[in-house]
Amino acid sequence: MRDIMVHTGRYDAWSTGVEYAADLAARLDGALTGVFVHPSPLYMMPPYVSGDVVQAVFETAREVERSAYAAHDAFAAWASRIGVRQASWQVAEGRTPETLAHIGNWHDLLVLERNPAVPWGAPPDLGAVVLASRLPCVVVPPGCREAALGRIAIAWNGSAEAVRALHSALPLLHHASNIVLLDGPRRAPEIEIGWLPPFDVQAWLARHDVRVVAKPILAPDDRAGEAILAAAGEVGADLLVMGAYGRSRFSEWAFGGATRTVLHEATLPVLMRN
Repeated sequence: MRDIMVHTGRYDAWSTGVEYAADLAARLDGALTGVFVHPSPLYMMPPYVSGDVVQAVFETAREVERSAYAAHDAFAAWASRIGVRQASWQVAEGRTPETLAHIGNWHDLLVLERNPAVPWGAPPDLGAVVLASRLPCVVVPPGCREAALGRIAIAWNGSAEAVRALHSALPLLHHASNIVLLDGPRRAPEIEIGWLPPFDVQAWLARHDVRVVAKPILAPDDRAGEAILAAAGEVGADLLVMGAYGRSRFSEWAFGGATRTVLHEATLPVLMRN
């Protein structure tokens, strides 16, 4: 992973989630891109307003964007002090999930911070970004600064989302000294119209020189998220790897699911991919 992107949420100070991203980039000897996204003035425009109000809204937006652009040197200098060899700064205007998806086309990983005090930092918003970005995303809990990779836990249920998350995490797994496979129940497909070959996760990991210790997890679907977090805590994981939204996002948020639970309650960084 050479190109790491972090959604900063603001341009005048760097939160602990941004510090985590910088530390991760330094550990991986990678480049870091800080991204500040300002909503389009059209999104902020109240209906049926006068021309003067429209002009004021646009002028305010332009002033924010000018200030954000001016933060480039400060961000690069701050990242350099943490050990990042190359840092860049991007400012964009638009809706955050689609904007990050666009910039993500030339990045390997997106770092997000769970922080309801910043734009798009609440768990439901983070879920929208994870889905839209089409990137592996590390969701960092409040107050976490250090990107430790010594012990990694993998939540495994055999789903396509879990396979994609595992594949994305491979560069990070090679930095770990201990890897635990949290082996959960396999989910039966909702619609089965054919036969698909099985995937031997342990054989695949061995081919990539990744050695794991399996830890079985037995929990019903509606308690899977809690069981995963409890098991990750028991093994002292620094990072959790898991697939996101194995069923529809509506079902997850309406009826509960592992992704929803982890986004709300995780106390360790989580690499997710849909």
